[in-house]
Amino acid sequence: MTQRAVCVIGAGLIGGSLLRAAEQAGRTVWGASTAADAADAHADGFDVTTDTDAALRRAAETDALVVLAVPLPALPDVLRRVDAVAPACRLTDTVSVKVAVADTVERYAPRARFVGGHPMAGTAESGWAAGKADLFAGAAWVVASDDGLDLDVWADVAELAWACGARVVPAATDEHDIAVARVSHLPHLLAAVLAAVGAAGDDDLPLALAASSFADGTRVAGTRPELVLAMCEGNRDALLGAVDDALGRLGAMRGALASTGGLAATVRAGHAGRQRWAAARDPQGVQVKRRSSLSALRDIGRRGDAVVGWKD
Repeated sequence: MTQRAVCVIGAGLIGGSLLRAAEQAGRTVWGASTAADAADAHADGFDVTTDTDAALRRAAETDALVVLAVPLPALPDVLRRVDAVAPACRLTDTVSVKVAVADTVERYAPRARFVGGHPMAGTAESGWAAGKADLFAGAAWVVASDDGLDLDVWADVAELAWACGARVVPAATDEHDIAVARVSHLPHLLAAVLAAVGAAGDDDLPLALAASSFADGTRVAGTRPELVLAMCEGNRDALLGAVDDALGRLGAMRGALASTGGLAATVRAGHAGRQRWAAARDPQGVQVKRRSSLSALRDIGRRGDAVVGWKD
């Protein structure tokens, strides 16, 4: 089977890692990015330019899969170029929200054959230099599976995820956003609150005493604020529900601490949640037919399982 070429727009942490991983898997890759990341990628031997139109034109000519690896606020401008230069291209993305991206694609590049994606991998670092070829190894890679999507492009996105070492988790766009609000976006906000509480006051004694629990709990607070704002504010509705759940639990914990001094319910529920997460990190791998129904694919994701290859 011929491996489809890949054009990546945005060569930061995620896009840069994708370029490296796809090339390592034998794909023909190229892309476009900001001047700084394009220069760094070019210095490392990758065909990355600042000319987005040229990269998209090549994608249209070769029927490549175009991957948008830019922050949500940058999508409208990029999609205008997609619609002008490669209007019917095979298109996916790596943005951490899916409803907002799907709506933006529909508005600015409605002719594109779009299937959303979200590799659940990353670090608190950013830019080309932070990327690495094995960033996606063993990670979940969500592939949107709403009714009406192009199954051929769905297969392209799934095969790219597998080539990068990830496991494919099919999901509806709205269900994805609710899920990541709880396990990705809310942790960013809680980390910000924890870091702010630790740094409060006039002296640095608390920070001098901070060790691994503080470091682990605040790690993602080191992410560039503009990236956190883009993903959290872009998932506002789902995130509000997760924040309300967290506030309810914090309120109940505070009430128990104030009245009885007991924290058992909160601590035990947290411990159980952590144990359940640990068990879910080893999902069952499922092979599917290349033309599986999208509803059947969504059911796989809801079970917590992952698609790992084709039956045929």
